[in-house]
Amino acid sequence: MEKYIGTKLIEAEFAYKVDGENQSAEPGYKVRYADGYESWSPQKVFEEAYRPINGLNFGLAIDAMRKGYKVRRRGWNGKNQYIELVSAISYRAPDGTFVNAEHAVIGNQAIVFCGTSGVQMGWPASQADMLADDWELVL
Repeated sequence: MEKYIGTKLIEAEFAYKVDGENQSAEPGYKVRYADGYESWSPQKVFEEAYRPINGLNFGLAIDAMRKGYKVRRRGWNGKNQYIELVSAISYRAPDGTFVNAEHAVIGNQAIVFCGTSGVQMGWPASQADMLADDWELVL
């Protein structure tokens, strides 16, 4: 079998699953998925698979951006600052015409920083940004 890894946004709360027959309680999480389906997951299984949305590493932040979410570092100064993945990138050439470079082979996506002073196309992540575990979703 092949191995898989996934990223999805769920809601969960710590809960005990009570076994009425043995009168025992197992720690775990009540989980609600985007489609409304609810289930229960043992604590160890859940905590190996999920992280809170306010403690992501950069890889998970990129995965979230690929799914359409905006992300930010917890300690960024300024309100409403975030990065997001954009496509269909256009620019204005010196002659005033707009160019939309659709590159079928290399793609036409970039990470954009949206901050208090405007938008920065092609935002360059620092090594500190790439190694941080304080990324969070902007909901």
